Amino acid sequence: MNTGPATAPRAPWRTILQQAWPILVSAWAGMIFAVLDTAMVGHTDAIDLQAMALGASIYITVFVGLMGVVHALIPIIAQHFGAQRLDAAGQAWGQGIWLALALSVLGGVTLLYPDVWLALSGTIEPAVRERIAGYLLALALALPSALLFRTIYAMATAISQTRGVMLINLGSIAFKLLFNTWFIFGGLGLDPMGAVGAGIATLVVDWMMLAAGLWMIRRQPAFQALRPRVGRPRWADQKELLRLGLPMGGSYLIEVCAFSFMALLIARDGLYASGAQQILANVIALCYMLPMSLGLSTASLTAQAVGGQQLRAARRIGLHGIALVAAGALLTNALLLGGQHAIVRAYTDEPHVAAIALTLLQIAPWFHFWDALHCVSAYILRAYKIALVPLVLQIAALLGLGLIGGWWFGYGPAAGALRPAARWFMPGAPVGAATMWIMAMAGLALTAVLLLAWYGHVLRSQGRTAQPG
Repeated sequence: MNTGPATAPRAPWRTILQQAWPILVSAWAGMIFAVLDTAMVGHTDAIDLQAMALGASIYITVFVGLMGVVHALIPIIAQHFGAQRLDAAGQAWGQGIWLALALSVLGGVTLLYPDVWLALSGTIEPAVRERIAGYLLALALALPSALLFRTIYAMATAISQTRGVMLINLGSIAFKLLFNTWFIFGGLGLDPMGAVGAGIATLVVDWMMLAAGLWMIRRQPAFQALRPRVGRPRWADQKELLRLGLPMGGSYLIEVCAFSFMALLIARDGLYASGAQQILANVIALCYMLPMSLGLSTASLTAQAVGGQQLRAARRIGLHGIALVAAGALLTNALLLGGQHAIVRAYTDEPHVAAIALTLLQIAPWFHFWDALHCVSAYILRAYKIALVPLVLQIAALLGLGLIGGWWFGYGPAAGALRPAARWFMPGAPVGAATMWIMAMAGLALTAVLLLAWYGHVLRSQGRTAQPG
């Protein structure tokens, strides 16, 4: 039975990879949920498809922000685990349960008032609004189970026990397909429910996943060694979770909102440009899963070493993680460069959308490289319980330079000023869309450089107190 990392891994890259691949598979499994909803509701009618698309964007914004707060458990539990404070790790998970429940109430209330969100979308047909309300009601009831499962995910990641969560995520796909078919299209006494049915299917599957996760932590010795339990809420523990979790949630939210607002602005270039933008955004999201999984794995192992006062080992793990992410980004970029036409054909047969998508995809390798470095550096800093600095840097670079700068030079007062850069990076692309992506890339590059510099500052400040490991 593994009760903690007695010594730091001699080959950090191998340990990072061993922990990262189940995280990657779990992330891909989560994306399949959205693919199933879109593909299956798309075979009902346009009203249901629009309702689900708008409702899903609202839910994702709420869920991702709250999920980021819950993920504060990862460095907290990992540091306890590395220091062999197993009882404290189990107690921290219980405090995370209370936080997740409180956040689910807050998030659930926001989902029950969709008109507040839809005010940003202009005129929406009453039938669409009605179905959005039903869809979000189901997801509001699913939110507690989704956030509670994230506490289990966080504990598993923190103690390097990620395969069980991966198996639960993979198994959930079959149930999601089954319940989607039943609730969306009807049958066995149920009328077709379209988008609302997709929400109800998610509600059922999320609670099933939570039950499976609770069963897992009660059965596996690695979890039982922590004695995970739910005691009374303790303000000191909640304060620590919020101090770390609120900036983390803010960082997650900034990234999601940046993509959402980019899509809204690029819609000005027309229907075909919007479709091409969606293809590029989806490709970028798929590529992001690799550095995200490597970053999470690196961060949890780094936090374990920090908790065990093995600061030299923590440094070695972090640097190995950055090298792995950089190598993975270069490999991904080779695939992007060689497979652009195949990628676009997989997404669309519409010639106008495909033509614009090919021009936009030229930015993908540049964007992904900086996105990957930004991702891993932010995760490693969180392993040291540093979350406010990444948030401030992301606000300045991603929102200030990237989003606001993209609007200013793409569609605002200085529209067209970056036309030469757009022609160089993305020849043939709509100038406005190209400018948005170029500025977003510049924001990511600046963020990555600043975060890596801050990580270097952390290493230098701790270097004189590092212990052999």
